[in-house]
Amino acid sequence: MSTHVRHNRRKTLIGFVTSRSGDKTVKVTISYKSPHPFYHKVVNRQTVVHVHDEKNETKTGDKVELMETRPLSRLKRWRIISVVERAILATAEAVTEQDVAASVPTKIAKA
Repeated sequence: MSTHVRHNRRKTLIGFVTSRSGDKTVKVTISYKSPHPFYHKVVNRQTVVHVHDEKNETKTGDKVELMETRPLSRLKRWRIISVVERAILATAEAVTEQDVAASVPTKIAKA
């Protein structure tokens, strides 16, 4: 009788939930830095992946850990392992143009 040991070679990533795009589906942005091939300056890059959220437990802004999985739909190839850090969200309020104008600094020209 032979024993077969199966190694888990699935990738795991950490990213932030950027939107909830349906039931049990979220978009997660994974940020990373890479050098520019010619100029050798470090460039900020990001990848957006569609992730399966079985329990609908995540919200926008949460930091989550992902694991690669079999294709679950046309775009979903990842699933959520755990929520690393919860987002601190304020209550949702409607913002008017006057509120935005009051908070944005403007350049005032002298007469």
